Amino acid sequence: MTYHPKSDFMAVMIERGFLADCTDYQGLDEALSKGVVPAYIGFDATATSLHVGSLIQIMMLRWLQKTGHQPITLMGGGTTKVGDPSFRADERPLLTEDKINQNIAGIKSVFAAYIDYETDAPNKALMLNNAEWLDGLNYLEFLRDIGKHFSVNRMLSFESVKSRLDREQSLSFLEFNYMILQAYDFLELNRRYGCMLQMGGSDQWGNIVNGIDLTRRVIDNSIFGLTSPLLTTSDGKKMGKSQSGAIWLNEDMLSSYEFWQFWRNTTDADTGRFLKLYTELPVAECERLGALQGSDINEAKIILANEVTALLHGREAANAAEATAREVFEKGGTGNDLPTLELTADEIGDGISIVQLFVRAGLAGTGKEAKRLFSDNGAKVNDADHKDAGVMVTPADLATPMKLSAGKKRHALVVLK
Repeated sequence: MTYHPKSDFMAVMIERGFLADCTDYQGLDEALSKGVVPAYIGFDATATSLHVGSLIQIMMLRWLQKTGHQPITLMGGGTTKVGDPSFRADERPLLTEDKINQNIAGIKSVFAAYIDYETDAPNKALMLNNAEWLDGLNYLEFLRDIGKHFSVNRMLSFESVKSRLDREQSLSFLEFNYMILQAYDFLELNRRYGCMLQMGGSDQWGNIVNGIDLTRRVIDNSIFGLTSPLLTTSDGKKMGKSQSGAIWLNEDMLSSYEFWQFWRNTTDADTGRFLKLYTELPVAECERLGALQGSDINEAKIILANEVTALLHGREAANAAEATAREVFEKGGTGNDLPTLELTADEIGDGISIVQLFVRAGLAGTGKEAKRLFSDNGAKVNDADHKDAGVMVTPADLATPMKLSAGKKRHALVVLK
């Protein structure tokens, strides 16, 4: 990146590694330098929580507000009914309106930890729902007024669509409409709220460009697009996934300890980059920590885990997670904050297999995976090596909590309710 920005926001985006592409670097930078720029990112409500993969977008909105501009979080109450086909191999399952609203309620709780919706300042954040304008659309009017601006030839050339068709995988007409609806969102946000910028992952580039083009054609306004890189870890894995599944942002779907542990387990090569993206530590400090070698890098990872967890769950939760981790790893204890599986005597009955406990505690995805842990000497029970996958656990065995370990870093407690 050779562009030298004048605005604080663009400087942060470039310096901390948020910026993949922009439709007009200079035009956007000048707009950001002149006054408050309202900007949005859309979030479809496909689950009751966002996961870590969305955190880069949330941090972009946070930095936008911290540098004096107005973040708009757009809930996809309307677009979720269609489903974003971008770079997917198959169609998303369609959700009912009740389920979409339930998901939106779950997702909203996370944003308040990062963005201020209550301030009296001109850059007070807005939370909107595109169902507000999409639900009432008249189909024929929409086709005539908006559809006429879209070239099917051009839509077919976008990589998100092209890759699906090249693999000869079905793309429904419903999904094909998604990019038109997202473009219309940008037009409506500009018309209603003066929104000048849409941000998103680089897989959204085609959708963003469509919105800019549509707005220019319909109301002759110039607006901007900015994308972040699609993050993978240094070993090529998609950001936001772990051995035990998605790393959810909602506390009721993933404990603050497990969230903390995910960041503590960052690979050495990713530590400096993640400190820049997911914390607010000065860039020079992020680079210093990321350059540490050998066992010293572990302290950098603890700082990363503490800072990211404190932003989402609060400093107290971060401190508690670190204390539990030190208790578990350094002293061989159980800690107070480990993920806990609670079972009743009725659930256990005459006995439940140790393999099943590993699965139910989230330490293995399947029974087969759990058995492999035992055969590979990766399973411990109460900090002792355990090789017998055939053991049955009775209620009497749980008179005191049982600590299960998968490898050196993943632990859970099993307790009798």
